Amino acid sequence: MSTPATFDLTGKIAIVTGASRGIGAEIARLLAMHGAHVVVSSRKQVDCQAVVDDIVTSGGSAEAIACHIGEMEQIDALYARVEQAHGRLHILVNNAATNPFFGHILDTDPAVFQKTVDVNIRGYFYMSTHGARLMARNGGGSIVNVASVNGVVPGVQQGIYSITKAAVISMTKAFAVECAELGVRCNALLPGLTDTKFASVLVNTPAILKQALAHVPMRRVAQPSEMAGAALYLASDAASYTTGAVLNVDGGYLCV
Repeated sequence: MSTPATFDLTGKIAIVTGASRGIGAEIARLLAMHGAHVVVSSRKQVDCQAVVDDIVTSGGSAEAIACHIGEMEQIDALYARVEQAHGRLHILVNNAATNPFFGHILDTDPAVFQKTVDVNIRGYFYMSTHGARLMARNGGGSIVNVASVNGVVPGVQQGIYSITKAAVISMTKAFAVECAELGVRCNALLPGLTDTKFASVLVNTPAILKQALAHVPMRRVAQPSEMAGAALYLASDAASYTTGAVLNVDGGYLCV
């Protein structure tokens, strides 16, 4: 008899990056609600701890470990702490990203280019290699990469950000193919326009918002919590035969 699909994460260890606010914080809360012990990670320890306190107050289990994924030594330190404390990892949600450069692609400063690549590509890559190795030693796990619809249709004046998000989609498929035999699944979540600090320039500028929503069939901006359910599915055993998938959560934007 086959095992029924389940969203139960009891006993699972999860890392969520960029989890001090917005989409990452909502994903961390939902994973904890379903039983995971969540390592809440972002650049600032105090901001991570605020999310942890909220999770614990709600009856969940979590801890805060600050990490800037654009710094290789901080990635190493994060995994050293997780391995020492828990010895295993089941779920990695790569959500941390740089604020996009808004401007004509020809005006992209080399420093901005390098920062965006270091975080959005190199950071995701090495968080994933470290995570997949630890998962493989303990029977496997799930990596969820938060990319963007801009990885499919480049955002206007968001050139380098869109390019890196396209790379994340390709990276997801590469990890899915090569890590399947290790029991590690890898999938991508593509949020559409979401009401976060990250997207505040778009959401809070009426002319830009009106233009953006004209291409969204649901005609509204998403809330961060609306991304968390998709991440839960991809992280859980409910998606046990799902790898290399690209899940759009965009109000229909990519259908138009």
